[in-house]
Amino acid sequence: MKIIEIGTGYTPIPAQVAAATESVVEELTKSYIKMNQLVGILDISAQKRAEHNLPITEVMVPSFFTKSDVSLGIVHKLKRVVYSVALSFKLKKMLKNENEILVLHFHNQYNLFFFTKLVSKKLRSKAIIAYTNHNGYWSLPWEEAKDILHKRYFQEITAMQNSDLIFALNPDTRNSIIENLNISPEKVVEIKNGVNTDVYSPLTAEIKEKIKKELNLSGKRIILQVGSVYDNKGQARSVRMLAPLLKENTDLVYAYAGGIVSQEYFEEVRQTAANLGVEDKVIYLGSFAPGIEMNEIYNIADATVFNSIYEGFPLVCLESLSAGTPVFICSENARDFGNGCIVCTKENIADKLSGFLFNNEDSCREICSAARKTAVDIYGWDKIALDCLNEFIKL
Repeated sequence: MKIIEIGTGYTPIPAQVAAATESVVEELTKSYIKMNQLVGILDISAQKRAEHNLPITEVMVPSFFTKSDVSLGIVHKLKRVVYSVALSFKLKKMLKNENEILVLHFHNQYNLFFFTKLVSKKLRSKAIIAYTNHNGYWSLPWEEAKDILHKRYFQEITAMQNSDLIFALNPDTRNSIIENLNISPEKVVEIKNGVNTDVYSPLTAEIKEKIKKELNLSGKRIILQVGSVYDNKGQARSVRMLAPLLKENTDLVYAYAGGIVSQEYFEEVRQTAANLGVEDKVIYLGSFAPGIEMNEIYNIADATVFNSIYEGFPLVCLESLSAGTPVFICSENARDFGNGCIVCTKENIADKLSGFLFNNEDSCREICSAARKTAVDIYGWDKIALDCLNEFIKL
């Protein structure tokens, strides 16, 4: 059996911009290699791919489409289509010539939708078709999400209906798929995301101070939020919730990092801070490459906040825990990831953060150590990959 992990076409693997799904593909592949499991990656062609030792086979697309487009506009959608069509023909050729049993593990609705439309059912039957649902909308109540799912994610519905195995990242998503798409429960398995605990790890106090100095944050205590800048992630909501705490503590700042998906929302965040009189305490750090760069940002934070309206299984929470930085979750579909994770409401998040930030140092260290232990014990990628592999073997 050979597993083919399929890049989405959003950005080349290894990702040099924040790209959660590409990180999942990369880390699963690394873990399979450690298990001596035969594996390969199909990924969009790149003019300049980051250094790697991954078994990547490129799917050629015009060079215009090899650039990362974080705006998620029309060019992004067209790129997905062009890549998905080229990918389908690549897979069609593989299926005709490959003697190994192939597991085709898709992570994007466009990719699998076009594969089902352009490759015959007879040829598709030669492979095990697996799909991981990364879409946070499926975790929302069905009445709230159904119109959006049918209008914007009809391709995903078709994709899952043509899969042999579906990985859902949380129980709400799993239940929604089973109940509302009439898919057999045996086909839908809950598999969590993971984190590379070697890359995302605590740094020394000296290194942290050096990074803070470079970012002009020396002497500051930092509440950090990581994620693309747009309404779902809720940076403006965070500013509103944290403004009183920021005003009370002169050395405390709220810093956020991530690609700007919506310039309009970015301006809303800035205007919200100005209206509440904390514009000098709200700092946009920019966008950072996943891995070493992002780990440095988690490390300089005293705590991170997570405030998304919907999310499948947020890697940012696991990365923060792995770096030894506790996560304060204030989200309607909040999940407790274990020790080091503090679930809050918008009414009490400021009080809970204050209790942690200004508690005694021994207590803070214990919580930070617990956060790191949670990531290492529960969310290592080797464990997640083994869970996936066991499901493939069953088929």
